[in-house]
Amino acid sequence: MDLQNTNTNVEGKELLNHGKTLRLHTGNLVNRNRLKKKCPGSPSEELRDCIQATLSDWLSTAKPTSTVSGGFPDTLDCSIPEATDAITPEEREEVKISAAKLFLCESGQSAIRDAVETACQTLAVSQLDSVIIAPPGPVEGDGRSLAHLQPAWEELESLVRKQKIAAIGTSDLDKELLEQLYNWAQVKPSSNQVNLASCCVMPPDLTAFAKEFDIQLLTHSDPKELMSTATFQEAMQEGAAGLSATDWRLEWVLRYSVIVKSRGIIKSKGYLVSARRASP
Repeated sequence: MDLQNTNTNVEGKELLNHGKTLRLHTGNLVNRNRLKKKCPGSPSEELRDCIQATLSDWLSTAKPTSTVSGGFPDTLDCSIPEATDAITPEEREEVKISAAKLFLCESGQSAIRDAVETACQTLAVSQLDSVIIAPPGPVEGDGRSLAHLQPAWEELESLVRKQKIAAIGTSDLDKELLEQLYNWAQVKPSSNQVNLASCCVMPPDLTAFAKEFDIQLLTHSDPKELMSTATFQEAMQEGAAGLSATDWRLEWVLRYSVIVKSRGIIKSKGYLVSARRASP
């Protein structure tokens, strides 16, 4: 057994045991060969695999860190620097950061600002080209209303005005709710995702409305809940054997793709994850 790696692993777990916020970045999944060995059956399985593998890699390289006061840091940056694929200023005009979908696991406008700012910092850009919101709570057919969507949309509009996002979109809205949002919003939705698991053919009324108001209809295969608290805790424990993760809560997940405009190919893709330790 490698004693040095074992000690480093212990030090990493100490950081996790004392940290209050965890920021995890999977790095560029296109380049991470170990993930190519297994083809995930669903977005949820892919995310679980990514959390487990990234945490495990990070623990193997984590070094003891102290704050000025000699304690442990509150916020932990769980990422592998060599796996991160930041965008250089020279290539920014050649790529598009699209298909950025934000899954809110807990309500709160601050989580939206936090996720977008984290994504910009991680990718070394000043603006995301588009963000699609998947708010927490009820979804299509389960009582979702305009009032439920408004707080999150107002925060997205604020980020558009601050030029942190160029375009904003929605997920799983039927024609009636999409029309309500469109009529109310100051910054209109540019896209709406439709889950093909619930409808094999786009609803004609939704298609007609989207065409009339230049809203792009996209398809997705994400589940209603991308990841439960229990599954997230299991992924943490798989990545850090012996760690107790029962007091960690998932705040948000942002999945992004960086596409080369001229060729239409995915240059990089990944997940950003934020979790917080519940207060005792």
